[in-house]
Amino acid sequence: MPQRLMITGRSQEPRGRFTEELRRLRSERGLSLRDLAKEVGWDSSQFSKMESGRTLGGPEVVQALDQFYGTPGLLVTLWELAMADPTQFKEQYRRYMILESEAVSLWHYGVSRPPGLLQTDAYAREALAAGGIKGTELDQQVEARIGRRERLEGGEAPTFRSILSEAVLRTPLPNRSEWREQLEHLVEMSERPNITLQVLPFSASFHGLASTTMMFLRLLDTRTVAYAENDVHGELIPEPSKVERFQRTYDALRDTALTPAESRKFILRMLEEVSCEPST
Repeated sequence: MPQRLMITGRSQEPRGRFTEELRRLRSERGLSLRDLAKEVGWDSSQFSKMESGRTLGGPEVVQALDQFYGTPGLLVTLWELAMADPTQFKEQYRRYMILESEAVSLWHYGVSRPPGLLQTDAYAREALAAGGIKGTELDQQVEARIGRRERLEGGEAPTFRSILSEAVLRTPLPNRSEWREQLEHLVEMSERPNITLQVLPFSASFHGLASTTMMFLRLLDTRTVAYAENDVHGELIPEPSKVERFQRTYDALRDTALTPAESRKFILRMLEEVSCEPST
């Protein structure tokens, strides 16, 4: 009879397993956080946050730890699993996040904010904090949101179209430099071949999505599902008849919006206005 495998007792939750491995590897070396910081080159507070689960860190620091500990690929693999784990998102968003990760193309309309996929770190933090999230949960939710940006990178990235109401660009962050960074980020992302960014000006007047943020996700099986969201509620819409109706409304918005070239110029003008504001 083959020998029975022993259960390790370690966490089966991706984030928990990643932090456990970080603590185990450092403990086996007999290192303090300060010792590790001296050896690897990052601040000890960064490793403290990673080992406590407050943050997962970035790929560069994880790769450096893999190299230092002589565990090629182990920590990076655990980090990737933790970053992709849908349980890091609030329960009501998890199904959507799974579908987003599988989509081959995405179409978005934003009423008051840029989509999470196009938000800077500072914008994501401000937006989530405005929703009442704070402390460690805020750190984790910011990290989860910015981690989604990787979906738009690489050769297999989905095509992504985002139509932003002018209101998005007229609602700045409190910190002017952070708002400027967000506008610059939108311009940069609009230059990527898989991303189309359009602005819907106020002159477009009333329309069928005036109070609703929408995302359409085309999946590998050719189905398209929609996700509708307002300030207090989000809903996945799988029914083809409803999705088609919303798509017709979206198509009308796309035809009314500024062209991608005009939209880029619009955002650049907004950026100039921010840069010309007097310092306080």
